[in-house]
Amino acid sequence: MTAMDRECLELQLLEMEMLFSMFPNKEDIVLDDKSSILRVQRYLEGVCEALPPRIEFSIFLKTEDSQIKSQVLVSLPHDYPKVDPELYVRSSAMDRQQQSMLNKSLASYMSSLERGELCITNASQWLQDNISSYTQSAKPEEEPLGGIQETTDTFHRMWIYSHHIYRQELRKKILDSAKRLNLTGFCLTGKPGVVCIEGMKGHCEEFWRDIRYPNWKHISCKHTESHQVSGDIDVLRLFDTFEELQFAAHGDYGLRNDYHMDLGQFFEYLKHHKSEHIFQILFGIESKS
Repeated sequence: MTAMDRECLELQLLEMEMLFSMFPNKEDIVLDDKSSILRVQRYLEGVCEALPPRIEFSIFLKTEDSQIKSQVLVSLPHDYPKVDPELYVRSSAMDRQQQSMLNKSLASYMSSLERGELCITNASQWLQDNISSYTQSAKPEEEPLGGIQETTDTFHRMWIYSHHIYRQELRKKILDSAKRLNLTGFCLTGKPGVVCIEGMKGHCEEFWRDIRYPNWKHISCKHTESHQVSGDIDVLRLFDTFEELQFAAHGDYGLRNDYHMDLGQFFEYLKHHKSEHIFQILFGIESKS
């Protein structure tokens, strides 16, 4: 462990103490992994040699009049505060556009703070002071004459890899989130598990946050693709819908958790959707038809 690693982790523990003091009620701060702080402490004490997982948690905020409740999803990289933390705010009091505007403003505020300083407490206070203004903003603009509203945004595609995708409730959550956010792509279940989503960048990022919380081990975003668009985004889609894939499995499918998907069939599926280059990115090997 380097001196910088130790300093960062010690500062993270210090900030967690500050946050628990600011929010003394148990329901105000909820750790994704209840043992994460203890594991960091043991790592610093030299009891455990393996690098502990990130400290990830949710802060549940209320405005002074308690009219607006929000959830702040926080993930602390091991080298925070030398690097920025990952923050995302959501609230049932805001629509998707308002939520997007709030998170962009929060990111702008965070970038104004001095790098290397603890900032979660500052972000929490900023949100409590400013969140109410976003529930009354972001009214949709009137549609211009001609019936088509011209927008400029970022079309995004994410390729997500997991060691496996088995559980029915997880598969349902992936399908429901993709449908709700108007994303197309697929979910390859089994071992390995692969998810591709495409749509507006903000929707893709929201999907990624939704399925990662609570903490899902053995999952990573392997590759992303982005394009600036003005108008109809559908012309950039490689997939017409979002579907669940199950190719011929080797093993006792449904009886044991050791089955594997047929990657040859999966490569042909990617090839059909003009995405065969992704195979090597996902698995680190080349494939032939």
